[in-house]
Amino acid sequence: VAGVVLLTESGCKAYQLLQLLDSEQRQAAIIAAEAPNDILTTNAREAAIQEDRGVAYSQLTTVQQVLLIRLIEEHASAQADATASERMEKIRSAGFGHIKFAWMGGIERDHKHYYRVQGPTFLIEFDNTQNNGNHAHSVWRDFKGDWGRDLLGEHYRTSVHSH
Repeated sequence: VAGVVLLTESGCKAYQLLQLLDSEQRQAAIIAAEAPNDILTTNAREAAIQEDRGVAYSQLTTVQQVLLIRLIEEHASAQADATASERMEKIRSAGFGHIKFAWMGGIERDHKHYYRVQGPTFLIEFDNTQNNGNHAHSVWRDFKGDWGRDLLGEHYRTSVHSH
C-alpha cells in the first residue's frame, strides 16, 4: 500500500530498546548521527569485528536486557531452527555481559538508520538506509565459522597430521 511503511519485528524491537534507553545509555548507544549506506561487513569471507562501541548489556536495566535478548532471538529466528539454536547456545555460553548494542542514523522510525548487536562470538547488522529508509538489510555473522572461511585449509595449516 502506498505510503505505508512496514517494520520488521526486529526493527520494532530495536526502536523499542532505543526509546527505553536513558540519556547516558543513549549517548553510549548512538555512535554516529549518520547511518552507513549498507551493512559494514559487506560480503567479506570473514566478518571483521567492529569497533567496541555501543551500550553494553551490563549497563542495561532488566527490562532493557530482556528486550535486547528478544532482539537477538528475533534475528536468530530467521535462520534454520538448528542453526538458530546452536547460535543462541553459543551466545548463552559466552555470556551476555560483553554484548553491545550500537545505533547510527536517525532515531525516528521514518529516518535512515543502522544498528548492530555484537558479542564475542557474533555480529548482527541491520540497516534500513536505502529508498528513503524503506529498504532493509540484515545479516548475522559468526566470528568462528562464517560464510566462506576455508575451515579445512585452516585445519591443515594449524594441525599436525601423520598421514
